[in-house]
Amino acid sequence: MARAPSDDLWHPDTLLGAPFEQRRAGRATLVRLAPAPARPRGAVVHLHGYNDYFFQAHLARAVADAGYAFYAVDARRAGRSLRPDDVPHFQQDLREQAGDLATAVATVRALHPGLPVAAHAHSTGGLVAALWAHSHRERGTLAALVLDSPFLDIGASRWLAPAAARLVDVAAPWSPMRRLSSAPSYYATYQHVSHGGRWDFDTRLKRPEGVPARAGWLRAVLRGQARVARGLAVGCPVLVARSASSGPDSPDNPDLDRQDTVLDVRHIARLAPRLGADVTPLVVEGGVHDLALSDDVPRAAYLEAMTAFLGERLPGHGSGNARSGNRGGAR
Repeated sequence: MARAPSDDLWHPDTLLGAPFEQRRAGRATLVRLAPAPARPRGAVVHLHGYNDYFFQAHLARAVADAGYAFYAVDARRAGRSLRPDDVPHFQQDLREQAGDLATAVATVRALHPGLPVAAHAHSTGGLVAALWAHSHRERGTLAALVLDSPFLDIGASRWLAPAAARLVDVAAPWSPMRRLSSAPSYYATYQHVSHGGRWDFDTRLKRPEGVPARAGWLRAVLRGQARVARGLAVGCPVLVARSASSGPDSPDNPDLDRQDTVLDVRHIARLAPRLGADVTPLVVEGGVHDLALSDDVPRAAYLEAMTAFLGERLPGHGSGNARSGNRGGAR
């Protein structure tokens, strides 16, 4: 069968290989699991967090098994989009990364005309996606939004004191590249195969030593979080998922593999209702910061609840090719 003209833009993914493919999408890189289901029920676009990129092939397969076409965007200065002269993950305005998400969603909508498109976003990507969904609420751009441990408040951070962070708004315009924090990520370290973990990610793109938080980036995050605190009006159904508990990001923490050691989940729970009128909370017992990277039982619970939410809340389009075992309800 002849390939569609748009397929000429896709190439084998440089990191995951077949069946994943990638293409440029403005300053960002779009990755897809190919082929999509024969009759997809919709499409899902994933956006990563800070010190992160897309490598969660099992997330893509879970979404595809539920009948949805899967895409992921590596935003500018991150992952596959990182250029030699880039400062990793740096941005002075969250609208930069929101623009990458917008380009990805527009591309996916063009590839799947008439199908509903949902976004799945993690941590800082969750903050960006929520703000972008709010700003596009009257356009009907997104049919659903899934947030995996979104970074909604600086008080949720385990690596920077809130009082010190508040000073950034004054200092950042004068010294946006100033390093404010650079600590090892034991969370990332223990997950990697080199330390006995199950995930074989590229440590140049998700660094166990951490990526410094710079003043300009933190100022952008604080401003975005202030907007969340005032209340958003995201116009589509939102699933806000988090671990049941938080703990220290320390090798001495016996629950390092079953807690969120990056954010304080109490702040996620407190702010989730401010995202819009249709917000569903999901608490995952034993989940880590990226719920899709949790141990077997909590990871399966998250993926089942997430795909069930999509099945229940997205408009019906086609039958997909979902496997009978991938059904469940969000709790």
